[in-house]
Order: sequence, then structure tokens, then C-alpha cells
Amino acid sequence: MSSTLASTSVAPLRFQASYEQLEPDEAQTLADIDEQMHGIQEKTYADGGKALRSVHAKSHGLLVGELRIPAGLPPELAQGIFARPGTLPVVMRLSTTPGDILPDDVSTPRAMAIKIIGVEGERLPGTEGDVTQDFVMVNGPAFNKPTAKAFAGNLKLLASTTDKAQGSKQVLSAALRGLEKAVEAVGGKSATLIALGGHPETNPLGETYFSQVPVLFGDYFGKICVRPASPSLKALFQEPVDLKDKPDGLREAVAAHFEEQGGEWELCVQLCTDIGKMPVEDASVVWDEKLSPYQPVARIVMGAQASWSDARAQSIDAGLAFSPWHGVAAHRPLGGVMRVRKGAYEAAQRFRAARNQVGLSEPKTIGDIGL
Repeated sequence: MSSTLASTSVAPLRFQASYEQLEPDEAQTLADIDEQMHGIQEKTYADGGKALRSVHAKSHGLLVGELRIPAGLPPELAQGIFARPGTLPVVMRLSTTPGDILPDDVSTPRAMAIKIIGVEGERLPGTEGDVTQDFVMVNGPAFNKPTAKAFAGNLKLLASTTDKAQGSKQVLSAALRGLEKAVEAVGGKSATLIALGGHPETNPLGETYFSQVPVLFGDYFGKICVRPASPSLKALFQEPVDLKDKPDGLREAVAAHFEEQGGEWELCVQLCTDIGKMPVEDASVVWDEKLSPYQPVARIVMGAQASWSDARAQSIDAGLAFSPWHGVAAHRPLGGVMRVRKGAYEAAQRFRAARNQVGLSEPKTIGDIGL
């Protein structure tokens, strides 16, 4: 992590409250999102008798390891939970984005959620007494919609396709992957095609995952990413995975890797240096890395382990909730998309806990997870 020892070439902006602006009718947008997420959960509960997450329902890897924060970070990076060097336990959940459990050849964006345990600092509202910090990420650098209202419209499409015939989804996904390959062949990329099922059939361990929308970073603010650092994970970038007749092929690929070896990722931050080109309220803007590169502030280290088991499914999948609003005030989520996520995630978590009759609580130590 030697790149962390040099300060950024352009001074990052200190956060100002004026960088956030409420959208018109934001409360109504939240109500619309809650309704769509609730509808997704009701449909999947009626199908399987088990309450699932309204998004990111299917997990492909459940991992435990360490987050190592180095000494010597420059002042603009030594912020929030990264202000002091040390080692903290971390839980990682790899998933895909839909709210229903689909065969993996319905190929959608990959996601990563991490829960860091034992953090200190002033807490976000509703998490008082907790000692965790969550980061929730997807393998694309920006959100596919600019505003919370546009997000609500996109969620209606997702809700309308929940509980539809799996066979037709598989056929559509194959067609969309073909279209996406054609787009990429001429140097493009379509977030819409990927989101609808056109994601390449590749190993999720080779991906870089992004918060997509900004969070406070102590006195500053920026976007978070987690990217492969060890050679074994870097080698899996765009590595094909055969998903034909393998409904859980991604889970099997993750398990095969971690049965024999571990892996390491860098946790990085991209600090805002130009509010005009790196906005808070337009979540669809990719922040130019020429203006501000992602800089590592910690390393996630996972040893060889069983990345999937009934015990892990019970303790992590069923027993934990991940939300960008689980954390410290120094990393408060920013922007309209993040603001509406708070209530939506909380409502979805209450539904899951009530229907499954399982308490969702934040661990104080890694031992609380009961692996």
C-alpha cells in the first residue's frame, strides 16, 4: 500500500452542507420505493415461504477476515475509521442484484457488502450503541439513475419482473449478453443491458466494487471502492465461468477458489476535488479518476475457508443486515439516492425479521456471528 504514503496532487474539497439538495417530493419518492420493495418481498415470500432481501437476495460467497489499516496515511486519508492504524474483523457478502433467487445464467450485476466490526466514533441515527461500519457496493463506478425519483421508476421495472417465469428470463439474459458483447466490441458499455441481465458470465472475485454514490470521509467526502490486490484475485478479472446447467455456478466458483487459497483486496477512496465535475446529487456521474484517483486506505485479507455452508447462511445471510446507513457519522451517506435508501433498507429489514422470526442485530465481536 505504498501509494497511500503520498498526498493527493490536488487538494480534496472539505464537505459543505450546500453540496446536498433535497429533491422535490423526496418523501413521496421514498414512499414509492418502500412500496415497490415491499411488493418484491411479498411476491418472493409467497413463492418460497421465506422472506428475502428486496434486492441482492442471492448470495454467492460469505467470507470472514480482517481489515488492516496501515500507519502513515496522509491527513486527508487518515479520516473516520481510518484515522488510526489497526486490524479489525470484517464480514463480506458477495451477491447479485435481483430480489428473487434466480439461476446464475440470468446474469445480472455483481455486488459486495462488507461489515467492519469494532469501529469507534459518533454513530449515525438509529445505530447508537453499535460498533459496525457497512459499505454496500456494486461492480460499476456509478449508479444507473441520476436521482432518487429516477431510481424509484427503475425499481418499478424490477418489481414488475419479479416472480416472472425463470425460463423466459434465461432466454432474455442470453440475448442481452449477446447485445452487450456487440456494444463492448466497439468500445462501449451499456449499464441498462447489464442491469437487465446482460452481465458477462464472469467470476465475481475478479471484479472491482464501488459505492457508486458518495459518503462523508471525515472532513472530506468521496466514493469508496474495493478492488482485487492479491495476484490470485487479479487473475480472475473477466475470467469466464461456465454457468450452463449450474444454477449456483457463481457460488461454486467462489467456493472453489477459497477452498485452496485466500485473497486480498484494497479498500480505496476517491476524494472529491471538483464539485462541478464530481457532484453529490447526480448519482449517475462517473467521477473522473484523472481528477482524483482511488487511493487505498486499508487492505481486506481473507484466508482459505469454506465460503458457503449452512451455518454461514444462517448466521450471515439470515442473521445480518447490510446497509450504507449502518456506521459512523464520519462516513454518512450523501445525496438523494442514499437518503431514500435509509428508510427503504430499514423497512425491508423489518419485513425480513418479522416474517422469518429472526432477530437482526449488529455484532459487537466476530464471535457474535456464531460461525
